Amino acid sequence: MPRSYHRYKSRSRSLRSSHHRHKRRRRSSSSGRRYEDKYYESPGSDYRRERSLSPERQIFRDNHYNDRSESGYYENYSRHYYHEEKDKYKSKDENYQSSYRKHKHKRRKHHSHSCSSTRSNKDQQRSPSVEDDEDGHLIYHQGDWLQARYEVVGTLGEGTFGKVVKCKDHQTGQSVALKIIKNKEKYREAAKLEINVLRKINERDPSGEHLCVKMFDWFDYHGHMCVSFEILGLSVFDFLKENNYIPYSLDEVRHMAYQMCDSVLFLHDQKLTHTDLKPENVLFVNSDYSIKYNPEKRQDERTIKCTDVRLIDFGSATFDWEHHSTIVSTRHYRAPEVILELGWNQRCDIWSIGCIMFELYLGITLFQTHDNREHLAMMETILGPIPSKLIRKSRKTKYFYHGKLDWDEKSSAGRYVRENCKSLKKYMTSNDEDHVLMFDLIQSMLQYEPDRRISLKDAVTHPFFDKLHCKRDMRESTSR
Repeated sequence: MPRSYHRYKSRSRSLRSSHHRHKRRRRSSSSGRRYEDKYYESPGSDYRRERSLSPERQIFRDNHYNDRSESGYYENYSRHYYHEEKDKYKSKDENYQSSYRKHKHKRRKHHSHSCSSTRSNKDQQRSPSVEDDEDGHLIYHQGDWLQARYEVVGTLGEGTFGKVVKCKDHQTGQSVALKIIKNKEKYREAAKLEINVLRKINERDPSGEHLCVKMFDWFDYHGHMCVSFEILGLSVFDFLKENNYIPYSLDEVRHMAYQMCDSVLFLHDQKLTHTDLKPENVLFVNSDYSIKYNPEKRQDERTIKCTDVRLIDFGSATFDWEHHSTIVSTRHYRAPEVILELGWNQRCDIWSIGCIMFELYLGITLFQTHDNREHLAMMETILGPIPSKLIRKSRKTKYFYHGKLDWDEKSSAGRYVRENCKSLKKYMTSNDEDHVLMFDLIQSMLQYEPDRRISLKDAVTHPFFDKLHCKRDMRESTSR
């Protein structure tokens, strides 16, 4: 063959290989932006890894939550509806980052617009020195003042949304938790939505009787939305984790579960769905504890002194008349109608509460998975077959074959589900009446069909909570 032919073939091969390399690069660059729902562990991977390794949780638990402070006021602002609009925000964020890198050492020219009545000339004089880091966090130091009112004492927590800072409010003289949102449009807009919800809650429940976190003030500080809250203790999850996942006692679970039901019932009465109920969003008012040594386990065990809790994180709360995102709730507490894309309503919160109660009682997650198909397989193992009515209505036909879940029980994922999941009632640690009543309530909350799920009005009067009502009646009678 002529030499020109060989040169042509060699050149075409190199072009093809270069083309494939570029394709591989494009695939790999996009995979890093995948949302948690698309996260998939291969059949050979270790399914027993701790749930904090999910992309959604790893940031908050492993990286940001290592530095525990005295208040433990942490919030997760990685909302699902951000991902639904990520294409919309992607170009804006990239433009922001690229322009910021060029000018990150220059002072910002824009001014803050405050909705707080505490704006003063002193703060305006400091505004040119306000700077952000590369991630959009406000750069601050201990002793800095915001709005000539809030003096920074220290950092309480950090998340993708921004940081939570302990401040002294010099107008009231009390300490507050100030949530400082990143100076990015998507987080700023989400913070405004949360502020709107918190204002409604404050209007309807000014005394805080229904146990939602109390918002004191909010303002825009040079592009950072700032919200001040009451300082609370650790979340029920963080306390559980720091206690080596030793479960709460039945009485503690009963009290916390009742408070959750009462608080979420109040939200539902306001035509509001929380959509992100999980142990991280239920905080102790005070997380002080006593320690007792357990000789059998050869370790110290903590016992919470007071089980009063507050509900936090209303960043993805949705009113009944607002647009309902397709995907809501953190994976482990997500209702089947959300996974199957059947549409959701307030009953998805009730499913989440049932999952939380189980976790507090046993110290383990009920549905430990990161994949939709595996999640549905776990549901069937624990709760029984998915009703054919839901399967017929679902748009997720790829999960089913001839009206049944398309699931390979012989795969490594199938073995994991078979070895680690069992019927719900088999998880009971005792056959005493209280344990039976609690699992009866959990099972009624974990009904596949939303309409068949127990309502929270009925849940708060369930026999499992009778002992709480008796104690309350006794306290009221003695106080008289």
